[in-house]
Amino acid sequence: MPGQLFEYAIIRIVPRVEREEFLNVGVVLYCAGQKFLQAKFELDKPRLNAFSEKLDIAEVEDYLNAFGRICKGDKDSGAIGKLPTAERFRWLTATRSTVVQTSKVHPGLCDDAAEMLERLYTQMVLQ
Repeated sequence: MPGQLFEYAIIRIVPRVEREEFLNVGVVLYCAGQKFLQAKFELDKPRLNAFSEKLDIAEVEDYLNAFGRICKGDKDSGAIGKLPTAERFRWLTATRSTVVQTSKVHPGLCDDAAEMLERLYTQMVLQ
């Protein structure tokens, strides 16, 4: 078997939506076959401040932490966190005109979703 289907999107910070400039800060990955939905992100605060001095980093951190809670389906993740895993992923990756956005969803095949999340995070955010 060549692996299981997974889907992922890059999590982006878009300080000024009208300029369409963004920084990649994380990845959200969903693999139904492995019952896996997880986001990995980290804010490079000096880089974000250089990109946009007016950005409220604490507020962005709150949004990203909510992303993580929704992935886990935590009790404090609200109504969205109670949805089935696939629906939570679709909600997280829906098109938005806000400071925290995601790329289009991309598919792939993997044997280990957690390992793939790490690989994508390294390739798309850290490099």
